[in-house]
Amino acid sequence: MSVLPLVFTSGWASGINAYAVVLLLGLFGAAGLTDEVPASLQRTDVLVVVGVLFLCEAVADKIPYVDSVWDAVHTVIRPVAGAVVGALLAGQSGSLPDLAAGAIGGSTALASHAVKAGTRMAVNTSPEPLSNIVLSTAEDLGVAAVVTLALFHPVAAAVIAAVLLAAGLALVVFLWSRIRRFLRRRAQRREEKRLAGEGGPPARPGPAAQAPGPPR
Repeated sequence: MSVLPLVFTSGWASGINAYAVVLLLGLFGAAGLTDEVPASLQRTDVLVVVGVLFLCEAVADKIPYVDSVWDAVHTVIRPVAGAVVGALLAGQSGSLPDLAAGAIGGSTALASHAVKAGTRMAVNTSPEPLSNIVLSTAEDLGVAAVVTLALFHPVAAAVIAAVLLAAGLALVVFLWSRIRRFLRRRAQRREEKRLAGEGGPPARPGPAAQAPGPPR
């Protein structure tokens, strides 16, 4: 069970930014700073691909409404990434069955992804973009700090990740009314786009057209 704290922490971080997790783990492993990272995450081609995807997420994550679209696309990607990373870490240490580690990493990533996506929906109800930039930057720095701590002090990092996850879930419940408002606005925009694509609703005849003409 010695690898369990690292699996839990990497799962939490993957739900926020999976590309940053793989990139950080790979770089730390390639630099020889830790023996916990499997060789498959240290490959150059893997690091290049996740580095490009990390830059794409760094931009998309700071644009209002684009960030929510990006989160929707990654609803499957982030939990899968958390499960794969967890299984690889467990296989590297041999102290936790791969399937159990994958389940822990994937479920934790799904929970933290739900917190991230829900928080962004609430933030997007405000018209200004500064809150998106501040929140995205805080998330990136938080992931980097907690993952780095997990490689050297995994238990402490797991405790911090658990506290942040619980606080995030509580925040989503508190902001649920704003999240519902965001979902209503998005549904309304989709309906407007659909009507615009169909040429708009059929015009109703005016009063003059409805009035009967004079008898002949």
